[in-house]
Amino acid sequence: MKAHNEASAWFEEFYKKNKDTHENIPWAKLKVNPLLDTYLQDSNGHNKGKALVIGCGLGDDAYALHLAGFEVLAIDISQTALDLAQERFSDTDIAFEKQDIFDMPDKYKEYFDFVFESQTIQSLPIEFREKMIQAVADTVAKEGRLLVLAHYKEGERKGPPWPLTRKEIDYFQESGVKELSLNILKEDSPVVPLKFRALYTR
Repeated sequence: MKAHNEASAWFEEFYKKNKDTHENIPWAKLKVNPLLDTYLQDSNGHNKGKALVIGCGLGDDAYALHLAGFEVLAIDISQTALDLAQERFSDTDIAFEKQDIFDMPDKYKEYFDFVFESQTIQSLPIEFREKMIQAVADTVAKEGRLLVLAHYKEGERKGPPWPLTRKEIDYFQESGVKELSLNILKEDSPVVPLKFRALYTR
């Protein structure tokens, strides 16, 4: 079995290859994720404190959190992605940091008031799933919130990406956070027509 960093090493090469042609990066929409945007509009005063964006890519979600009032740390394993994001949002105080969610510094354990994870878990093979879910949950502070977005599918899954099942989603609660809401949403996609939006707190 590959180590998790071997399984994700292709991201850096992909970003390098497409650094001048963002339209070839399918997940880089150059705008905030609409489900994060909806959360921020409906969050009733929770837009304060320290926020973490996992797998920040080109930085649009980090920027939305910055505008909402958070102190933002945006992490990615691709230095090229981080450089592009830093260039795009150089007039902000967003901290773009190369970091592996599996190996976060001890200071970030139960540290963040808001954590955003969108489709990063599903990008790694299923054998890393529980370990990554635990790593994500570990960053959430007491009374903090975690918003998770990913594709959803029961039964056989081929990837990448590898959608999450309900059993895997439930593992978040076994990892120390409590589910506040879970929505299964239809998506106009012939590959994976369902996604989920889950909100947790510690």
